[in-house]
Amino acid sequence: MAGDAWPVRVVRHAQSRRYRLVFDGARGELRLTVPRRASERAALTWAGEQQAWLAEQVGKAVVPILVGPGAALPFRGIERHVDWAPAAPRAIRLDGDRLYVGGPLETLGRRIERWLKTQALDLMERESRDIAAAAELAVGRVAVGDPRSRWGSCTHDGDLRYSWRLIMAPDHVRRATVAHEVAHLRHMDHGAAFHALVDELHDGDVAAARGWLRREGRGLHRYRFTA
Repeated sequence: MAGDAWPVRVVRHAQSRRYRLVFDGARGELRLTVPRRASERAALTWAGEQQAWLAEQVGKAVVPILVGPGAALPFRGIERHVDWAPAAPRAIRLDGDRLYVGGPLETLGRRIERWLKTQALDLMERESRDIAAAAELAVGRVAVGDPRSRWGSCTHDGDLRYSWRLIMAPDHVRRATVAHEVAHLRHMDHGAAFHALVDELHDGDVAAARGWLRREGRGLHRYRFTA
């Protein structure tokens, strides 16, 4: 509800010239960016006056999903249900549409998150190196993180970094993102030659994959693994 109290994270930014308020629905918090020398009290007072804006943002927000026993979450584009039993093995086992797991309930979410990150890194590192080898390109380090504003990045040194949440997206979406970043190993811009190479490297419809991320990508950030 817009009248509820939302936690506010204040971020000071040296280049900022005005207040900027962002509602992060997936994390359930407000992020308030303020100029470096601004009064925090004045900034919080200003933020408290933005009730109409906040009501609109909360109305559009995707409700977070806390991953735990019985919860459903996508893995490689298919919905899987968490089947937890305390006496079952701690190691996560995927079988059809079930993730079977045991061990302490209080660490369940974090263990599922670690498993997803491991699956993401193993798969996207293998795909990156296979796609790059086919194009006679050299890959440096491959890593995963949890950025909010991009799905992948490529450095001038050939290092690739992906959002681990791509492991929840359909395979063709993840592979299109990998092809996109691998193509940056040859073209650091987004010119015609770059897009032609992406089309050559990807085994599916690049435009369809991009469209899926525009429509559904935000929803991948609603899954939370700790309360």
